[in-house]
This record gives sequence, structure tokens and C-alpha cells, in this order.
Amino acid sequence: MSFNISLSGINAANANLNVTANNIANVNTTGFKESRAEFADLFNSTSYGLSSTAIGSGARLTNVAQQFSQGNIDTTGRSLDLAVAGEGFFTLSMNGNRVYSRAGNFQTDSNGYVVNPQGARLQVFAPNAAGTGFEAGQLTDLRLLTTDSPPRPTSNVELAFTLPANSAVPTVATFDPADSNSYNQSSGGITVYDSLGVSHTQTSYFVKTANPNEWQVYNYVDGIPVNDGSVPGNPNAVPPVPAVPGNPITLQFSDSGQLTAPADGKIVMDPFTPSSGAGSLNMSLDITGSTQYGERFSLRNTAQDGYASGKLNEVSISEEGVVYARYSNGVDVGLGQVALTNFNNPQGLKSDGNNLWTETYTSGTPRTGAPDSSDFGQIQAGSLEASTVDLTEQLVNMITAQRNFQANSQMLSTQDQITQAIINIR
Repeated sequence: MSFNISLSGINAANANLNVTANNIANVNTTGFKESRAEFADLFNSTSYGLSSTAIGSGARLTNVAQQFSQGNIDTTGRSLDLAVAGEGFFTLSMNGNRVYSRAGNFQTDSNGYVVNPQGARLQVFAPNAAGTGFEAGQLTDLRLLTTDSPPRPTSNVELAFTLPANSAVPTVATFDPADSNSYNQSSGGITVYDSLGVSHTQTSYFVKTANPNEWQVYNYVDGIPVNDGSVPGNPNAVPPVPAVPGNPITLQFSDSGQLTAPADGKIVMDPFTPSSGAGSLNMSLDITGSTQYGERFSLRNTAQDGYASGKLNEVSISEEGVVYARYSNGVDVGLGQVALTNFNNPQGLKSDGNNLWTETYTSGTPRTGAPDSSDFGQIQAGSLEASTVDLTEQLVNMITAQRNFQANSQMLSTQDQITQAIINIR
């Protein structure tokens, strides 16, 4: 019996050495979680129970428990390197099967899908139909778009200005945008975009009237008037037909310089039909906050809500796991939100190698949610989670396991000497 006891101790020490060796071998493995060998003692018992003088029968390996502690997060600067700071696992699809990982060293395959080195596709919550959020119950493969961002036609132009209060009526009575003596100031031209992403120039001309605190504004796009009732020209006609300005828009200010008309600060311009073949531009001019002060013209703000088509510049991922495609036209498109999964008992997960785990009955039912919510950690983009193996600790464990192995081997040798002594008795 004592030979078997020593042999069980040798096996236990050898198992401990193997676990330690595996930990040391994975000291640089991304997202690796160190393991711990757990042992239990052995006793022989009968149906009548265990005798009070029974001697143990050795030790056995009961479990190799993975320790799911947080690893150090190392910055890499690569946009598709992701780390989870906190609880949760990346959710992946491997040939239709759900697998989980803490290793975020992702890349794109030939079809643009974001995958790990083994080809498992990263799962995200898909954008909703309105484009305002993500469908929490709908997982899909993350795929990076390589197409251009479509243009958006301008619908609103913002213009904030200060008109000089001491301005005189222009010397030329009939307004002509080509004659600077027929108007006082101009907005200088704001770039707007049609439905095909072609740029146009919108310009506002300001004319002081003979009435106190009153101005008129003429709006043009590419030299064509877009005032109320304007008659567009036809430069392609023979001879060319000039545009005919319609009624100007009247602006009125209070004696303290505040805009009083139009009351809401909004001016609806006539539709403009571009020669590019795009649809009509239906724009409004927002001059809210404009004033009449002092002796100098000041253009404080110009803005518009359209943009041209854009090329994909980069992909960025927020702490909440939202994956954005950033385009050259300044548009950010949310492609999805990284889905994290957690378990009641992560140690019950089955390790499949390649930094992947699968659920088991022991791990419990998976719970999938968004990063930085509930008990899920944040996503750190441009970073990777390092192995949790402490090399110094493992070297100490190796020495301890080695001593245990030697001690049990020595015990086996001692038992052999005792047995030999008994055999040699005459």
C-alpha cells in the first residue's frame, strides 16, 4: 500500500509540474488565464464507514482551475486590437458555433469580416433601422465597410452676423450682385452640397433701406437668385437668359440691435435645380442670433448640414464597444456594438485551445450585453490584455513541486529498502 501512496504523491507532483510548465509556456500568450492544480486526499473506506485508525491512501488531482483574474492591458496602437477591462468575454462565431475569448487580437479577412487568428468572427449588436442605436437582441458578424459614404444634400444653412448700425443706403438703387455699390455687405459664399455631393456656393447680400433698422437680403446659389418669387436664369440658352431677382427678404432690428423680423429667424429659399443632374436643393437660411451693432460688419458663424461623399479613413471603437467607420467627409457611421458575454461560473467553461472557451452545464447560461453596462467591463481599443501568468510565482511553484516530487521519490526508495530488508531476513 505504501508504494501506491508514494506513487500517488509522485503523480500529483508531476501534475503540478505540468500545470506550472503550461503556465510558463503561455507567459506571453494574449488573454491567457493561468491555471492552478487542485488536489484532494484519498482514504479507503468500507460500507461500515472509516476506521478511526485508517491511514490515508495518498493524493489525487481533482481539478485544474483557470484563474480568471484581470491581466495587464498593454497599448499597441492598432485599432483592431481590443482588450476587456473588467468582466466579460468577446463573443465569437466559429462556423456557426458560439465561442468566447479574452484575446482581442483581431484582423479582417478577405471579405472584410473582423476575425481572430483562427477565423472566428467577432459578434456585435446590429444597428437599428432608425440608425439611432443598436438591437440588443440581434447579434451579427462585424464587417468593415469599404464603400464610400454617400453624400447628404444641404437642407439648412446657418448664418450669424452683425450688421453695422451706421450703414448708409447704397449709391446704386437697383441691386446687382456684380456691382458692389448696389449692396452693403455679403456673406462671402458658403459651400453647400446637392444630392450627388457636388458643391455649390450660397451667398447672401445685405442692402440697407431708407427705413431705420431695416435691411433687405438677397440669396443666391451659384449666381442664381433663390429669393421668394425669383425667376432662375438659363445660361445654356442662345442668347443666355439672365436670372431675375425676386422679392428680397426684409430684415428688421429693434432699437437695441436685436433681430425682430423674421420672428423665428428662418428664411425659406426657393428650390435650386443643379446642372449636375442632382435633385432640387430645398434649403432654409437660419439667421437666428444675428444683430445690428456698431460700425463694422462681422460674420460670426457659418454652417450647413450637407456633405460630399467620403472615403473610409479609419475605424475606431469606443469604451462602450461602438464600432465607428470614420470617413473623409467627417461622417461617423456606427457599424455595430461589440457584444460581451459573461457566466455565473467562468471556471466551468471548457477550454478549446487557441484562447477560446465554450459553455458547459457547469459554467451556467451565458449572459450577453453591451460593454460598460451592468457587470460588463469596458472596451480598450488599441490594446491587448496580457497573460495573467506571474513568472516569479510560477518559478516558486516549480521549485515546490520539484521538492514534492523528490520527497515522494525518496519515500518510494525508502519503502523499497524496507521491503528488501524483510526479504533478506533468514
